[in-house]
Amino acid sequence: MTEPAEYRQFRFALPPGATEILLVRHGESAPAREDERFPLVDGHGDPPLAPEGEREAELVGDRLAVEPVDALYVTSLRRTQQTAAPLAKRLGLTPRVEPDLREVLLGEWEGGLFRIRVAQRHEYAVRMWETQRWDAIPGAESTEDLAARVRAAVGRIASAHPDGRVVAFTHGGVIGQIVAMATGSEPFAFVDADNASITQLVVTDDRWIIRRFNDTAHLHPAFTIRPEPLT
Repeated sequence: MTEPAEYRQFRFALPPGATEILLVRHGESAPAREDERFPLVDGHGDPPLAPEGEREAELVGDRLAVEPVDALYVTSLRRTQQTAAPLAKRLGLTPRVEPDLREVLLGEWEGGLFRIRVAQRHEYAVRMWETQRWDAIPGAESTEDLAARVRAAVGRIASAHPDGRVVAFTHGGVIGQIVAMATGSEPFAFVDADNASITQLVVTDDRWIIRRFNDTAHLHPAFTIRPEPLT
């Protein structure tokens, strides 16, 4: 007697030609102060990692050193480069710079002022959250401009690594924009990714798929992974 066919639940597999991008938000950066602005790089605030962020960078390195990774990407801002450094050393990879994954340009509130004004609930900050538009801040980047450059950056990375996995160290606003574009959500629904969190994006020819968002298991005190060298 022929056994009836069985249909197991679907298990995700990377589609042929697709690219898996692990988006890592940089570790915690230095605190902002009213009396001292961060240095600027191409108009963007460029603080270094805080000591807490340096520890988070090590934990990200521990977590991802056991993964097969084809390439590492960072932005032109040093907090992503410093966060990538422990993993780059473990894997023996030199990070590539993708400038269009840099953080949202915050106009008149660059150099750390954004954090201060948001904490103070400045009227422009309130308007930004209500409208879900960065350009509620004078001189800040529009959602449309941000989306265009981020889409271009993701496309370049995917084209360079078909059937591959890369790690891109980037920023909270960029991760939020990518997830919003992939899911069709409201613009600010995913802007609060934690420092050193991992968000998994799969890029195919016709769609973007989010497999996880804001994974911070490696930051938990109970995380004790001991990576072995890849063979």
